[in-house]
Amino acid sequence: MNAAELDALLRQFLTDHTLSDAEKKTLRGWVDKHVSTDQHRAVARNRVFDTARGAVADPQAARVIDFLEDVLKVLLPMAAAGGPAPDEAFFSPGEACLQRIVARLTNARSTVDICVFTVTDDRISSAILAAHKRGVAVRVITDNDKAFDPGSDVPRFQAAGVPLKVDHTPFHMHHKFALFDRTRLLNGSYNWTRSAAESNEENVVDTGDPRVVAAFQNEFDQLWAKL
Repeated sequence: MNAAELDALLRQFLTDHTLSDAEKKTLRGWVDKHVSTDQHRAVARNRVFDTARGAVADPQAARVIDFLEDVLKVLLPMAAAGGPAPDEAFFSPGEACLQRIVARLTNARSTVDICVFTVTDDRISSAILAAHKRGVAVRVITDNDKAFDPGSDVPRFQAAGVPLKVDHTPFHMHHKFALFDRTRLLNGSYNWTRSAAESNEENVVDTGDPRVVAAFQNEFDQLWAKL
C-alpha cells in the first residue's frame, strides 16, 4: 500500500476543508487500487485521522478528532470488511510476519504491551518508538541475555523513555508475544529480528479471541509486576 501517496492526496483535499465529488472519485480509485486487506483499511483510516490532527493547531480540536476516531472504532470496527478482523496466521521466511507486527504497532491507539526475548529488527523498533512518540502507552519486557547484545534495540527504547523491564533471573524470559489496545494478540515463535524474517522458519498468529487475549494480558501484567 502506497501510504505516502495517500498522505499527499489527503493533504491536497484538506486545503479547502471539503471533499468534492471529484476528490471522492479520486479517493475511491486509490482505495480500489491499494486497499485489499483489513490491514490496509486500518492503516488508511489511521492516516486520515492523523492528517486531520496535523491540520489543527487547537489541542482541544485534536482531542475531538481523537474522540471521533475512538468512537468509530467501537461503532464501526473494520466496517469496510464487514466486521472485526479475523484471526490469521503468518509465516516466514518472508515479510508477512514483519508486516503484521509493524501494522499492529502502527494501528495501536492506546496501549502496546510487548513481551519478546530479543528485538533487533530496526523496522519493528522504529514502529515501537513511533507509537511511544504519538502517546501510546508502550511497555516492553525482554531477557537480559539478549537485551544488550550487539544490534539489540533495547538501548534505543531506554533512551526514548519507553517503560522497560528486563528478566535478570538465571532462566530465560522466552516469550514472543505482544498485545495491542488490550483487544488483539500477536503470538508465535517469531523473534523480532531480521534473521526471523529473512532466514528462519517462524510463525505469528494474530487473534482477537477475548479469552486468549485476556490470558496473555494477565501473563504480561504478572510478569511486569514481578520483574
